[in-house]
Amino acid sequence: MNKLALADLYSLEEYARHRAQFRAHVIAHKKHRRIHLGAHFTICFEDRLTVQYQVQEMLRIERIFEPEGIAGELAAYNPLIPDGSNWKATFLVEYPDPAERAQQLARLVGIEHRVWIQVGDLPPSYAIADEDLDRSTDAKTSAVHFLRFELTAGQVAALRAGAGLRAGIDHPACTVRFDGFPELVRESLVADLD
Repeated sequence: MNKLALADLYSLEEYARHRAQFRAHVIAHKKHRRIHLGAHFTICFEDRLTVQYQVQEMLRIERIFEPEGIAGELAAYNPLIPDGSNWKATFLVEYPDPAERAQQLARLVGIEHRVWIQVGDLPPSYAIADEDLDRSTDAKTSAVHFLRFELTAGQVAALRAGAGLRAGIDHPACTVRFDGFPELVRESLVADLD
């Protein structure tokens, strides 16, 4: 997938005019790029469009219009765009109550390395958190992680041949398995591999 460049972005004025329509388009698009692992974990698979939206929103919120500032945002967010042999995702640990969230984040240290995706009956691919910028400490994990799932040529071929997808977590404090990838989510993810 091509990385974003300055020419791919709306200016702040253009974005103000197109924001409502663009936002509605991205929200509809994201519905087919998200799975919930139980009640407290969500994987949001990123692509060029979702990253463009994040960049546009950051430019808008921060009122960034100078080329150097825009280049900085592109450098920060472009690594979240899949490279053709992987999926990149935002992983959310979601506990609404702040006290419970703090307790769970302390319990779930290292969870970002225990999230997996499985293609058909092939061995699972565990998340690589090298885009994650060291969000965890020895005392607690973060509520938001940026993950990458590298796929083998065999996994890609199996997906193109119609293999199903599963996902899960196998952390000592939490085990979750998700077998119900909707077909539209699966199709959206397979399209990332072109």
